[in-house]
Amino acid sequence: MFFNRIPSIKTADLENQLSERPQILDVREPHEFKAGHIPSAKNVPLRKISTYTPKGKVYVICQSGMRSKKAAKLLKSQGYEVVNVRGGMSAWTGNVRGGKA
Repeated sequence: MFFNRIPSIKTADLENQLSERPQILDVREPHEFKAGHIPSAKNVPLRKISTYTPKGKVYVICQSGMRSKKAAKLLKSQGYEVVNVRGGMSAWTGNVRGGKA
């Protein structure tokens, strides 16, 4: 189980799937999320990830890809289908919503 690879996706590939309304989980801190996030993303900070229950496949994103990878590993170990978004919001070129979470 320790060596289970976490599937990953490029930000551009995730952007191309937005019309399918994928479940996107942003694990950054609330102030980071409010500064700019993918419009359909739900914010659950990494420190609270153990309280989150995804419904179906979930794409996990953070600022650079490190926190999302940790969150994805934890969720996968609990049996959920997860995909880490490589590069995180630093690599995101799609629409961003700022302001209210």
